[in-house]
Amino acid sequence: MPASSAVRRSFAVLAALPLLTLAACGYGSQAKDDGAAKVAAGAKKIEGLDTVKIGYFGNLTHGTALVGREQGIFQKALGATKAEYATFNAGPSEIEALNSQSIDIGWIGPSPAINGYTKADGKNLRIIGGSASGGVKLVVNPEKIKSLKDVKGKKIATPQHGNTQDVAFLNWATEQGWKVDAESGKGDVTVVRSDNKVTPDAFKAGSVDGAWVPEPTASKLVAEGGKVLLDEATLWPDKKFVITNIIVRQDFLKKYPKVVEAVLKGSAETNKWIKANPDAAKKAANEQLEQDSGKALPAEVLDPAWKSIQFTDDPLASTLNTEAEHAVKAGLLEKPNLKGIYDLAPLNKVLKAEGEPTVDDAGLGVK
Repeated sequence: MPASSAVRRSFAVLAALPLLTLAACGYGSQAKDDGAAKVAAGAKKIEGLDTVKIGYFGNLTHGTALVGREQGIFQKALGATKAEYATFNAGPSEIEALNSQSIDIGWIGPSPAINGYTKADGKNLRIIGGSASGGVKLVVNPEKIKSLKDVKGKKIATPQHGNTQDVAFLNWATEQGWKVDAESGKGDVTVVRSDNKVTPDAFKAGSVDGAWVPEPTASKLVAEGGKVLLDEATLWPDKKFVITNIIVRQDFLKKYPKVVEAVLKGSAETNKWIKANPDAAKKAANEQLEQDSGKALPAEVLDPAWKSIQFTDDPLASTLNTEAEHAVKAGLLEKPNLKGIYDLAPLNKVLKAEGEPTVDDAGLGVK
């Protein structure tokens, strides 16, 4: 079997992990009603729906979901339709939860969204909004790596085979003229796929020489003595690229469009509140992380991590298409047809009502 075929098969498997595996990723077991946000007296259910199930990661790049939940902004927008939440550690498990109707709406990175869409022939999800840009860095051991050219021959961690940061690092390595087998991670650079939770320990132990990772993992590595060698934002036009999107099941969007609009309204209001109250928002995100994981981030990690993330309603659709091209070039994905992956009509309706500029789907929207 050609190596590229094996890579693509491995990448496809990520979108279909068994439910048994998902239990270890927080799937289902962490789903619960939002106890912090109370339904206002006299509030009514939207479209008669009792509960909307929302998924997100315990990452600061999912700060809109963290803050919107902790501040009760989503619940306020939903009236008496209760918001129920589930947290995830990886995109494939969240896609599986969406496919199995365990969640209705989710915050997720671009690569799993692309993979989930293409593997279901465009029938399971739509991207309905943006959430965050940036917050991804290459952090290295400064004693072993002093310049970008020194990365060659070293061991660099990424969160998961075929995930958003894995694709980005493989693409960057290729642009340096280095050859790396995307399946094994071996080549001029050794790519070590390592869960964000264990990467700081691996870095501290010297098992890896650096990592291309999202926040707050990047700042955790810096706290362990690492140095930021490259901020991925510097590789993109205007220093903007999508790191987190909002997705929805197509059947849910069709059946409950006003509920979807309410969640998007909550998201837009949360992003506006984050920009107006950066310190309070950072504190709220950290408090929600503590509720979800049992551990808050220390200031030396939280502060620099939060500064590197831009929260936005714009899905930055053109950069999603570029990220898909990177995955194809790396051999992780067959050339996808992304036409129809976006439905930004509900978000633009919300933005117009708020007097905010509308956003563009880069020609990848529904007809």
